[in-house]
Amino acid sequence: MKTIVMAKRALVVALLLSVVGFGAAISAELMQKQKGKKTTPESSAMLRFINRAPAGYSHVVEARGGRTLYLSGQIAVDAQGKLVGAGDFRAQVKQVFENLNTRLAEGGATFKDVVKLNFYLTDASEMQALREVRDSYINLAAPPASTLVVVKQLVRPEYLLEVEAVAVAGE
Repeated sequence: MKTIVMAKRALVVALLLSVVGFGAAISAELMQKQKGKKTTPESSAMLRFINRAPAGYSHVVEARGGRTLYLSGQIAVDAQGKLVGAGDFRAQVKQVFENLNTRLAEGGATFKDVVKLNFYLTDASEMQALREVRDSYINLAAPPASTLVVVKQLVRPEYLLEVEAVAVAGE
Protein backbone atom coordinates (compact mmCIF):
# COMPACT_ATOMS: atom_id res chain seq x y z
CA MET A 1 0.00 0.00 0.00
CA LYS A 2 2.82 2.41 0.90
CA THR A 3 4.52 1.64 -2.40
CA ILE A 4 1.35 2.54 -4.38
CA VAL A 5 0.94 5.85 -2.50
CA MET A 6 4.60 6.73 -3.04
CA ALA A 7 4.35 5.81 -6.73
CA LYS A 8 1.28 8.05 -7.12
CA ARG A 9 3.06 10.91 -5.40
CA ALA A 10 6.10 10.48 -7.64
CA LEU A 11 3.85 10.49 -10.71
CA VAL A 12 2.10 13.71 -9.57
CA VAL A 13 5.46 15.39 -8.91
CA ALA A 14 6.77 14.30 -12.33
CA LEU A 15 3.63 15.64 -14.04
CA LEU A 16 3.89 18.95 -12.20
CA LEU A 17 7.54 19.33 -13.11
CA SER A 18 6.85 18.64 -16.77
CA VAL A 19 3.97 21.16 -16.80
CA VAL A 20 6.20 23.80 -15.17
CA GLY A 21 9.02 23.00 -17.61
CA PHE A 22 6.65 23.15 -20.59
CA GLY A 23 5.25 26.49 -19.37
CA ALA A 24 8.73 27.91 -18.92
CA ALA A 25 9.67 26.83 -22.45
CA ILE A 26 6.58 28.54 -23.87
CA SER A 27 7.30 31.69 -21.84
CA ALA A 28 10.87 31.80 -23.07
CA GLU A 29 9.68 31.36 -26.67
CA LEU A 30 7.12 34.17 -26.30
CA MET A 31 9.71 36.47 -24.75
CA GLN A 32 12.06 35.77 -27.66
CA LYS A 33 9.30 36.63 -30.15
CA GLN A 34 8.51 39.86 -28.26
CA LYS A 35 12.15 40.96 -28.52
CA GLY A 36 11.91 40.80 -32.30
CA LYS A 37 8.56 42.59 -32.40
CA LYS A 38 8.76 46.27 -33.19
CA THR A 39 6.20 48.67 -31.82
CA THR A 40 6.17 52.30 -32.75
CA PRO A 41 4.61 55.01 -30.64
CA GLU A 42 2.98 56.52 -33.72
CA SER A 43 0.99 53.36 -34.42
CA SER A 44 -2.51 54.06 -33.30
CA ALA A 45 -6.04 52.83 -33.52
CA MET A 46 -8.13 53.77 -36.52
CA LEU A 47 -11.45 55.11 -35.25
CA ARG A 48 -14.46 56.03 -37.34
CA PHE A 49 -17.44 57.78 -35.72
CA ILE A 50 -20.52 57.19 -37.85
CA ASN A 51 -23.96 58.84 -37.82
CA ARG A 52 -23.64 61.52 -35.16
CA ALA A 53 -26.86 62.06 -33.18
CA PRO A 54 -28.06 65.58 -32.26
CA ALA A 55 -27.89 64.72 -28.54
CA GLY A 56 -24.08 64.50 -28.63
CA TYR A 57 -23.21 60.86 -29.32
CA SER A 58 -22.46 58.63 -32.32
CA HIS A 59 -24.73 55.77 -33.29
CA VAL A 60 -21.79 53.69 -34.52
CA VAL A 61 -18.07 53.70 -33.74
CA GLU A 62 -15.71 51.50 -35.72
CA ALA A 63 -12.33 50.68 -34.15
CA ARG A 64 -9.42 48.94 -35.87
CA GLY A 65 -6.07 48.22 -34.27
CA GLY A 66 -4.89 49.71 -31.00
CA ARG A 67 -5.49 48.62 -27.43
CA THR A 68 -9.00 48.32 -26.01
CA LEU A 69 -9.50 49.57 -22.45
CA TYR A 70 -12.64 48.72 -20.48
CA LEU A 71 -13.16 51.14 -17.60
CA SER A 72 -15.27 50.02 -14.67
CA GLY A 73 -18.18 52.20 -13.69
CA GLN A 74 -16.90 55.33 -11.97
CA ILE A 75 -18.81 56.98 -9.13
CA ALA A 76 -18.43 60.37 -7.44
CA VAL A 77 -15.69 59.57 -4.95
CA ASP A 78 -12.33 61.25 -4.47
CA ALA A 79 -8.95 59.52 -4.25
CA GLN A 80 -9.61 58.67 -0.59
CA GLY A 81 -12.97 57.06 -1.43
CA LYS A 82 -15.07 59.90 0.02
CA LEU A 83 -18.29 60.96 -1.70
CA VAL A 84 -18.02 64.24 -3.61
CA GLY A 85 -21.17 66.34 -4.07
CA ALA A 86 -23.70 64.73 -1.76
CA GLY A 87 -27.11 65.60 -3.23
CA ASP A 88 -25.49 67.76 -5.97
CA PHE A 89 -25.90 66.07 -9.36
CA ARG A 90 -23.60 68.44 -11.31
CA ALA A 91 -20.80 68.09 -8.71
CA GLN A 92 -21.10 64.30 -8.89
CA VAL A 93 -20.99 64.34 -12.70
CA LYS A 94 -17.81 66.46 -12.61
CA GLN A 95 -16.16 64.06 -10.13
CA VAL A 96 -17.18 61.03 -12.18
CA PHE A 97 -15.64 62.54 -15.32
CA GLU A 98 -12.47 63.45 -13.41
CA ASN A 99 -12.29 59.83 -12.24
CA LEU A 100 -12.76 58.61 -15.81
CA ASN A 101 -10.00 60.98 -16.93
CA THR A 102 -7.68 59.56 -14.25
CA ARG A 103 -8.49 55.95 -15.23
CA LEU A 104 -7.90 56.73 -18.90
CA ALA A 105 -4.52 58.28 -18.10
CA GLU A 106 -3.59 55.19 -16.06
CA GLY A 107 -4.22 53.14 -19.20
CA GLY A 108 -2.28 55.52 -21.45
CA ALA A 109 -5.40 57.00 -23.07
CA THR A 110 -7.41 60.22 -23.17
CA PHE A 111 -11.03 61.12 -23.79
CA LYS A 112 -10.30 61.35 -27.53
CA ASP A 113 -9.83 57.56 -27.37
CA VAL A 114 -13.23 56.89 -25.77
CA VAL A 115 -15.56 55.05 -28.14
CA LYS A 116 -18.41 54.15 -25.76
CA LEU A 117 -19.95 55.59 -22.59
CA ASN A 118 -22.59 53.86 -20.49
CA PHE A 119 -24.49 56.09 -18.05
CA TYR A 120 -26.51 54.82 -15.09
CA LEU A 121 -28.59 57.55 -13.41
CA THR A 122 -31.03 57.43 -10.54
CA ASP A 123 -32.93 60.44 -11.96
CA ALA A 124 -32.89 61.77 -15.52
CA SER A 125 -34.35 65.18 -14.67
CA GLU A 126 -30.92 66.91 -14.80
CA MET A 127 -29.84 65.67 -18.23
CA GLN A 128 -28.70 69.15 -19.28
CA ALA A 129 -26.12 69.26 -16.49
CA LEU A 130 -24.88 65.82 -17.53
CA ARG A 131 -24.56 66.88 -21.18
CA GLU A 132 -22.74 70.10 -20.30
CA VAL A 133 -20.14 68.37 -18.15
CA ARG A 134 -19.77 65.44 -20.58
CA ASP A 135 -19.29 67.85 -23.48
CA SER A 136 -16.42 69.58 -21.68
CA TYR A 137 -14.50 66.26 -21.71
CA ILE A 138 -15.39 64.37 -24.89
CA ASN A 139 -14.41 65.12 -28.47
CA LEU A 140 -17.54 66.91 -29.74
CA ALA A 141 -16.50 66.44 -33.38
CA ALA A 142 -16.38 62.66 -32.90
CA PRO A 143 -18.47 61.83 -29.82
CA PRO A 144 -18.50 58.28 -28.44
CA ALA A 145 -21.43 55.92 -28.78
CA SER A 146 -23.54 56.14 -25.61
CA THR A 147 -26.21 54.40 -23.61
CA LEU A 148 -28.13 55.93 -20.72
CA VAL A 149 -30.17 53.87 -18.29
CA VAL A 150 -32.25 55.15 -15.38
CA VAL A 151 -32.00 52.77 -12.42
CA LYS A 152 -33.84 52.59 -9.11
CA GLN A 153 -30.62 52.85 -7.08
CA LEU A 154 -26.88 52.41 -7.42
CA VAL A 155 -24.69 50.51 -4.96
CA ARG A 156 -25.32 53.19 -2.31
CA PRO A 157 -28.29 55.57 -2.25
CA GLU A 158 -26.14 58.74 -2.11
CA TYR A 159 -24.58 57.98 -5.52
CA LEU A 160 -26.61 59.71 -8.24
CA LEU A 161 -24.80 58.32 -11.28
CA GLU A 162 -22.20 55.83 -12.47
CA VAL A 163 -20.43 55.96 -15.81
CA GLU A 164 -18.36 53.27 -17.50
CA ALA A 165 -16.30 53.69 -20.65
CA VAL A 166 -14.58 51.80 -23.43
CA ALA A 167 -11.55 53.37 -25.09
CA VAL A 168 -9.37 52.28 -27.99
CA ALA A 169 -5.89 53.75 -27.69
CA GLY A 170 -2.76 53.49 -29.82
CA GLU A 171 -0.34 50.59 -29.43
